[in-house]
Amino acid sequence: MYERDGRKRDTRMNLGPLFQQVVNGLSIGSVYALFALGYTLVFSILRIINLSHGAIFTLGAYFTYTLTGEAFGFNGLLARAALPLGLPFPVAMLLGALFAGLIGVGVERLAFKPLRDKGADPLLMLVSSLGMAVLIVNLIQFLVGAEIYSYPGNALNSFNLFGLLGNLPPAINLGGEDTVIPVRTIQVIIFIVSLVLLVALTWFINRTKIGKALRAISEDPVTSSLLGINTDLFIMLTFFLSGFLGGIAGTLVGLSVSISGPYFGIAFGLKGLAVIVLGGLGSIPGAVIGGLIIGLAEAFVPSNLVAYKEVIAFAALFIILLIRPRGLMGSTSAQKV
Repeated sequence: MYERDGRKRDTRMNLGPLFQQVVNGLSIGSVYALFALGYTLVFSILRIINLSHGAIFTLGAYFTYTLTGEAFGFNGLLARAALPLGLPFPVAMLLGALFAGLIGVGVERLAFKPLRDKGADPLLMLVSSLGMAVLIVNLIQFLVGAEIYSYPGNALNSFNLFGLLGNLPPAINLGGEDTVIPVRTIQVIIFIVSLVLLVALTWFINRTKIGKALRAISEDPVTSSLLGINTDLFIMLTFFLSGFLGGIAGTLVGLSVSISGPYFGIAFGLKGLAVIVLGGLGSIPGAVIGGLIIGLAEAFVPSNLVAYKEVIAFAALFIILLIRPRGLMGSTSAQKV
């Protein structure tokens, strides 16, 4: 009986690493989904990919860092500069995302609207957005250098509103009395924040008048304009929402692994493209499912192959497209003639 109980206990203990990997996969996958939704929103309206989205993702992380009152490093035009008063991390994150959303609107006004008004080929707008990405990344490096920045140590406890939970530990045990399953508290917070935003965006798109107007424009912008919908205004709103989501995603990634420099959004930009193609171009549920699939797949990469983790997203993309070229949730659209 003792040996049998011991074996049962060992089985429960072996579930700990598996559960940790699942939590890690859901955490990073939810950020992938959040980031990819920025791509999806713009594509669903204009049928083009905004390649500056990765740069806005990076800007959101830097905006949040600035608003927390932390000083920059020794390089760049703003060397050793800091705000006189730092904001609590959740407030700084929201304001940083708002600023990132405004940058997204600025990108639309500068890189997309002039070409759209002239009826330019979508490929030209794609190249224009790439130019904006290069401009933003180099501007960041000019201002603050290429150093690694970490958020303040109290960022974690700032999510504990009113101190109801006491001081949040670096890790929490999600197991029982006989099973210890330590999971980083940051990973849990990232998953919860991402999940709340994903649910809120889905409700906004499907249940509100503004969301229904955005869906109408994505179906037929000309008819929507004839019915009285201000398509130009709603395109600006789309870019704002895209930038806002990108800014939140950048901050969450920076909270987990630090801000590794002006180019740290480039890898996520490529990963986001893989996510939206995997889930189905223009599909919001597809972006969420695609992000979670890639996140979970990366989490289960063996430790001896971790150097090849970045291959997972594109390998999964290749396999899925061989089976279903439209993506998991993609649908065929009738060609109007």
